[in-house]
Amino acid sequence: MARILVTGGAGFIGSHLCERLLAEGNEVICIDNFLTGSPDNIAPFFGNQRFQFIQQDVTNFVYVPGKLDAILHFASPASPIDYLELPIQTLKVGSLGTHKVLGLAKEKRARILLASTSEVYGDPLVHPQKEDYWGNVNPIGPRGVYDEAKRFAEAITMAYQRAHGVVTRIVRIFNTFGPRMRMRDGRVVPNFIAQALRGEDVTVYGDGGQTRSFCYVSDLVEGILRLLWSDHPTPVNVGNPREMTVLEFAKMIIELTGSKSAIVHKPLPVDDPKVRQPDIALARRVLNDWHPVVPVEEGLARTIEHFRAKIQESA
Repeated sequence: MARILVTGGAGFIGSHLCERLLAEGNEVICIDNFLTGSPDNIAPFFGNQRFQFIQQDVTNFVYVPGKLDAILHFASPASPIDYLELPIQTLKVGSLGTHKVLGLAKEKRARILLASTSEVYGDPLVHPQKEDYWGNVNPIGPRGVYDEAKRFAEAITMAYQRAHGVVTRIVRIFNTFGPRMRMRDGRVVPNFIAQALRGEDVTVYGDGGQTRSFCYVSDLVEGILRLLWSDHPTPVNVGNPREMTVLEFAKMIIELTGSKSAIVHKPLPVDDPKVRQPDIALARRVLNDWHPVVPVEEGLARTIEHFRAKIQESA
């Protein structure tokens, strides 16, 4: 049994990590300030004696009494609607927050895994994206607050590894979906599903020819935990290499929901990536042949049922 801290543990991915770690018998400490996370995501864990919750902003001093074996640093707004509305908070949690949590890992002699993102590649000029690609990011564009926050977080994480000997791991997360995403998250999956279930027009930005690669959350969690306990010290892509256009994805969701929604097109947001597809050869090699096992269609069916129940509850 390990004692593990999860920052951003009330968020979409963070809560799934807490659930998996508890199921494996670990002691879990969750830190969240509910800026974008939700108490509903962690409510089922409060009856578990191995679960502890601390409501706190990690950009302030972080103190956790007792030993820590590992830290999973997932605190950050993570959807365009969030970091466009919360640009300063996004930059602060990626810089100050990461600094504070790395300091805690150093003090506790705990290994730490940083949740980074495929957004460090920006609007990529290399396809698919490999870990040795340095990216094509607009540092002063509206998305730059998230992209550069994560790029800085990677840099300071590697600095703590080299200067202080902290055991660090970095996961570059590609588009992930599943239950517990927020209805008004602003990302493709919740947007399309909510619109289709309500019979509203499904909004596709641009001509829909831009591509994404969608990974179901349980596959992502498996990859993250394999990386956490691995001996690989540099960033690793974790995502689904199955590439689809956004328009194809919209049509798939309309079909799976049985909706009669029409597809409407709106202007493409500034700096929206044209392509996104992970090269997961490194993950296969260093994470015991990790690869996604949940088909996109099956994951979508589970996610649609989650959203259907949420819509019925709010009706």
